[in-house]
Amino acid sequence: MFRTGLRSTAVMCGQMLIVLAFLFALMWLLSKFWVILLPVILGIVVATVLWPPVRWMLAHRVPPAGATFVVLLAAIAVIGGVIGLIVPSVVDQAPQLANQAVEGVRKVQDWVQGPPLNVGDEQINSLVDEITSKLQSSASAIASGVFSGVGVATSALITLFTTLVLVFFFLKDGPRFLPWLEKTMGKGGADHLSEILLRMWNTLGGFIRTQAIVSFVDAALIGIGLIVLDVPLAGVLIVVTFLGGFIPIVGAFVAGALAVLIALVSNGLTSALIVLGIILAVQQLEGNVLSPWLQAKSMNLHAVIVLLSVTLGGTLFGITGAFLAVPAASCLAVGLRYILEQIARAAGEEVAAEDEAAREAAQERKRRRRGPDRSDASTQID
Repeated sequence: MFRTGLRSTAVMCGQMLIVLAFLFALMWLLSKFWVILLPVILGIVVATVLWPPVRWMLAHRVPPAGATFVVLLAAIAVIGGVIGLIVPSVVDQAPQLANQAVEGVRKVQDWVQGPPLNVGDEQINSLVDEITSKLQSSASAIASGVFSGVGVATSALITLFTTLVLVFFFLKDGPRFLPWLEKTMGKGGADHLSEILLRMWNTLGGFIRTQAIVSFVDAALIGIGLIVLDVPLAGVLIVVTFLGGFIPIVGAFVAGALAVLIALVSNGLTSALIVLGIILAVQQLEGNVLSPWLQAKSMNLHAVIVLLSVTLGGTLFGITGAFLAVPAASCLAVGLRYILEQIARAAGEEVAAEDEAAREAAQERKRRRRGPDRSDASTQID
């Protein structure tokens, strides 16, 4: 008995090691092909957002290329308009905000020097000198970071251009993909793959559109509070809140903390507490009313899965991974559900076939027990 249990445990551990090795190899391949995969994934995400207006234009007999081009130009114009609105406010209010930040640091310094901490000037100066020496000793690292930042910016521009090109072709030639897939793979395999891809597309589009509605409501309500309280950079904070809404849990926390910090530096503690209360009220409205109502049919993922997905994606691929973590988890969940459906259907068909065979075998045994004469008589009576 002990050997049997030990053997089963060893087999299970071996299977788990094989699965972990497969996952490690998969993540290694993703890291190697990330330069290619990232524009494709971003292109699919953007295409799900822009597909409804393109589909409406196609239904009104607009050529695919023309509809895609018009929708892309409109999207670029909207994004450019938003950037053009917030950049001047950042340039105008940044010096004032910096001065207020310096004043806030001085207030903190005065508070630290007073009771109950009673930190002296020598300790503060030594801490400042230590930080300065570390920064000076890390000058080479900072310089290399600047040059690597230039490389990252160049890579970001290339990724952006590639994503735009892919979005154009996804929107223009997207409806031709499934027929091409059926011709290439054959009827059997293409049916399953096309069904999975169609479900993933619907789930991804529903998630992006739902999250956009939730983020828009959050940004609008919080933005009204920031404007009423006359918090600097309110337009920038509204945009950050809207974009942060696409990273569940983490994005809302970061955007809210930034808004509270700017309110604290610029307007004081009372304004910061009011902003914090507004953000908490809006987050409660989102978490208890808006998101469950809108996302009930789009994602069907538990909050723990969402949080772990965002943490894993952010750890492995940075802010891009945090942004794409929940859509990727929802698509994986859709694929897993489809596979389980097929397994259950196959198992049900197999059980039904076994039950039918068992019934036929039981009837055959009854006929044999009755004998040929009794069987014929019972048939005549029937």
